[in-house]
Amino acid sequence: MSEHHYDFPKTTVKQVIFAALGGLIAPLIVITLIVNHVLAIQATHIEDPVTADAIKAANAVIEERIKPVAVVALAEKTGNSGAGQAGKSGEEIVNAVCSACHGAGVMGSPKLGDKAAWAPRIAQGYETLTKHAIEGIRQMPARGGGADLTDAEVASAVAYLANQAGAKFTAP
Repeated sequence: MSEHHYDFPKTTVKQVIFAALGGLIAPLIVITLIVNHVLAIQATHIEDPVTADAIKAANAVIEERIKPVAVVALAEKTGNSGAGQAGKSGEEIVNAVCSACHGAGVMGSPKLGDKAAWAPRIAQGYETLTKHAIEGIRQMPARGGGADLTDAEVASAVAYLANQAGAKFTAP
């Protein structure tokens, strides 16, 4: 190895200040030149005056392009639940809605006309059976799954089902 060591000259305060200023000022000058160049380019562009009518027309075109394909309209059922006369007879309702379960005895439901299965239910009374049919009980959904049925229609169906098993209920 060499015995000779290199001696570097000492940095003076003046050199440090010039290096710091050069490191800060040079990037600022470059940034200033770039900003001035961009502003000069933008100043040469002439913008078209936009009128309120042009904006409305453009918005109308946009609205037409993004309008929904379909609209969902919900209609509310008119009339009071259970008020007035029933629209369908008990037999029609039983055949359309109730027979899906009561026709085959699905999930323990009493079969249509099965006097033994209906006897304990008939003993509870017409009002109780109607209440259970409207509100639902055990696996049976409210209104027997016919959500559009009125209280009077459900009561008529209850009377029909129970009467097929020997009850003497009168339909409303």
